[in-house]
Amino acid sequence: MRVYQTNEIKNIALIGSAGSGKTTLAESMLFEAGIIKRRGSVEQKNTVSDYFPVEQEYGYSVFPTVFHVEWNNKKLNIIDCPGSDDFVGGAITALNVTDQAVILINGQYGPEVGTQNAFRYTDKLQKPVIFLVNQLDRDNCDFDVILSNMQEIYGPKCVPVQYPIATGAGFNAVIDVLLMKKYSWKPEGGAPIIEDIPAEEMDKAKELHAALVEAAAANDDSLMEKFFEEETLTEDEMREGIRKGLVTRSIFPVFCVCAGKDMGVRRLMEFLGNVVPFVSEMPKVHNTRGEEIAADSAAPTSIYFFKTGLEPHIGEVSYFKVMSGSVKSGDDLSNADRGSKERIGTIYACAGANRIPVDELKAGDIGCSVKLKDVKTGNTLNAKDVENRFDFIKYPNSKYSRAIKPVNSSEMEKLMAAVLRMRQEDPTWVVEQSKELRQTIIHGQGEFHLRTLKWRLENNEKIQVEFEEPKIPYRETITKMARADYRHKKQSGGAGQFGEVHLIVEPYAEGMPDPTSFKINGQEFKMNLKGKEEIDLEWGGKLVFINSVVGGAIDTRFMPAILKGIMERMEQGPLTGSYARDVRVIVYDGKMHPVDSNELSFMLAARQAFSAAFREAGPKILEPIYDLEVFVPSDYMGDVMSDLQGRRALIMGMDSEAGYQKLSAKIPLKELSNYSIALSSLTGGRASFTTKFASYELVPADIQQQLIAAHEAEAKEED
Repeated sequence: MRVYQTNEIKNIALIGSAGSGKTTLAESMLFEAGIIKRRGSVEQKNTVSDYFPVEQEYGYSVFPTVFHVEWNNKKLNIIDCPGSDDFVGGAITALNVTDQAVILINGQYGPEVGTQNAFRYTDKLQKPVIFLVNQLDRDNCDFDVILSNMQEIYGPKCVPVQYPIATGAGFNAVIDVLLMKKYSWKPEGGAPIIEDIPAEEMDKAKELHAALVEAAAANDDSLMEKFFEEETLTEDEMREGIRKGLVTRSIFPVFCVCAGKDMGVRRLMEFLGNVVPFVSEMPKVHNTRGEEIAADSAAPTSIYFFKTGLEPHIGEVSYFKVMSGSVKSGDDLSNADRGSKERIGTIYACAGANRIPVDELKAGDIGCSVKLKDVKTGNTLNAKDVENRFDFIKYPNSKYSRAIKPVNSSEMEKLMAAVLRMRQEDPTWVVEQSKELRQTIIHGQGEFHLRTLKWRLENNEKIQVEFEEPKIPYRETITKMARADYRHKKQSGGAGQFGEVHLIVEPYAEGMPDPTSFKINGQEFKMNLKGKEEIDLEWGGKLVFINSVVGGAIDTRFMPAILKGIMERMEQGPLTGSYARDVRVIVYDGKMHPVDSNELSFMLAARQAFSAAFREAGPKILEPIYDLEVFVPSDYMGDVMSDLQGRRALIMGMDSEAGYQKLSAKIPLKELSNYSIALSSLTGGRASFTTKFASYELVPADIQQQLIAAHEAEAKEED
C-alpha cells in the first residue's frame, strides 16, 4: 500500500439510528473497493465491522470500527459507528477525529430520534453532513415523504442529489440530478447501468437539478455570479460549490442507496472521493494550550490515540490519528500525558479485525499499532522537543448506573482490573468506588450499555457479577438553630482526659452575616468572633467554623482538634448516616484542665456536642435533583409527561426542536434509576434524554420518614 499525502486523505464517520444499515453499507464499500472478496451480513455474523463476540451475540454494533478504502487514488478512512444511543461514545469519538459525517436514514421510518441525536453532535462539532436514505427496497418506504420530513427538520439545506424512480421491492434505479443520468442495477447490484434520463422523469430531474445548481452556487461568489448570468454550472463547478458548502454546513446533500443489495454504493463512493473535503481543507485542531495545529506532514510529529480495542490473542490495539508530521514503524516518541518514552512497532492501515502493514502515515491519516508499552486512550505521542497534548473529545454525562460486585467476593480485584481495561475501549463507562455509599458503581449510557459490559465480564473474563440498584447519596442539613455542650472526662491512673465544649449550630446560607448574639430559652449569648474558617466540603456545601471563645476558656491550640471532631460527625449525619452540609458552628465556651486536657479530649467532646446540637436543630434529608431533557416524538408526549409526574418530576417547560418535542424537567436521582428502560418501553425506543446534576433539595416529609426507618432497620441488622 502506497503512502498517501495529506491532500489525498479523507476521514469519514458513518452515523445514524440503530438499524439504519451502517454496518451493511460498510461491508458494501469494502467490497466495492476490493478490500474484501465477499460481502458478509449482520445476520450471518461475518461482517468486517461487528467482529467482537458481544456484537455478534446481540446483533448490534457496540464499538466504532475503523477501516479504509482506496478509491480513485485517494484514501478514505471510514469509521462505522454504533447506532444505539447507549453506545453514543463511539459516534462522538469518530466525529472528533473525522472531517465528514454520513448520516444514514432508515427508509422504513425516515428521520428518527437517533438521527436527530447524530445530527445534533455534528452541529456541535461543526462537521459537514451528507444524508443517505438507505433501505429503499422496503415496502413501506416513501422517499418523497422522507425528504419532506428532512427539509422540515433540517431546513432547505437538505438538497437531493438523487431520487429513486420507485421504492419498495421493485427499487433498482435512481435519477442522479448532479450528473443528470439514470443509474440502474441488476438484482445482484454492484456496477450500475448508466443511461439517459427517461422522458417521463425529465421535468422532475430538471427541477431538482436547478435547485442543486443554485445551492452549489450559493457557496462561492464567482459561481453565484456565473449562475445569475448563465443559470447553470458545469459538473466540476457544482462539485466545487458543494465542497465549499459542505465545509460551512451550508448544504446537506441527500443520496439514495440500498446497501444490502449493493445498489448506489459505488456512486456514493465516487462522490466521497471527488467532492467531500480533504483533511487539509478542514479547520485546524487546537491543542490543550489553545494553539492551532495544522495537518502538515512537514511539521514535527504528534499522534493522538482516540480508541483502544481489546482483541483475543492480540491484546490492546491502539488507534491513532496523525495530527501533524508523519509516523513510521520504529519511531521513538514521548508520551505527553504519561511522561514515558514509546517506540512504535509496526503501524497498520485499519480494516476492522484485519490490519494491513504500512511503511508510513502522513498528517491527517488514521492507523493503528499493537502492544504498545504505555499508551492509553486520549494520550498524545510527540517527536523530540514537541509538547502537544490534545483533549478535544467530550463525552456526555451518564444516564444509567448500577452497583456491581462479583458473585465470588475474592474476585473483586480481578473485576476492577477488567472494568478499567474495558473503559479504555469505551470512555463512557465510568467506574466509581464510592466510599460514601460503600459500593462500586458503574455509570453508563443505558441499560443495554451496562448489559453488554456484564456479558463481556461473564463470557470473556469468566467473572460472574451481580448488578443492584445503587444507593442514593443523600445529604443531611439543619433547619433551625440549636445549642449543646458536652464534657469528656476520663480518669484511669496517670494522666487523664478532659475537655468541655459549648457550641451553637445553625443553617448556613451563602452571604449570611457573621453572628453577633443568640437568644436561646430566654438567655442571650453574645458572640465575639476570634477566628473563622469556611470549608468547602468535598461532598458539596459548606461548613463554617467560628471560634468565639473568650477569656481563655479553651486554648486556641485545641481549636483544630475541635474542628476535626465536628468534621468527623459531618461525615455521618444522625438521620441516615449521610454526609451533612451547609452548617455553621460557633464554639463559644468550654473548659479545660491544666494537666488532663489534650487534642483527643476536645475532639471527642466536640463530636458529641455537635451530634447533640444537630439532632435538636430540625435535621432534614436532602436528595440530589437532576436537570432532565427528554427528546420525544409528539405522539408520545402525553405518556412521557404522565410517567414523569409519577416520578416526582417538576416539568419546567416544553419546546419544539427539529421535528421533536423537547421536554425539560427537574427530577430526583432516585426516580432516574430505571428511567432509560421505562422511556424506551413507553416510546418504542424512539425517545432519548440527557441529565445533569442540578442541586440538593429537601425530600418530602413522608419520604424522609421512610428513609429514616429504612436506615434504622439496616443499622439493627448490622448490630
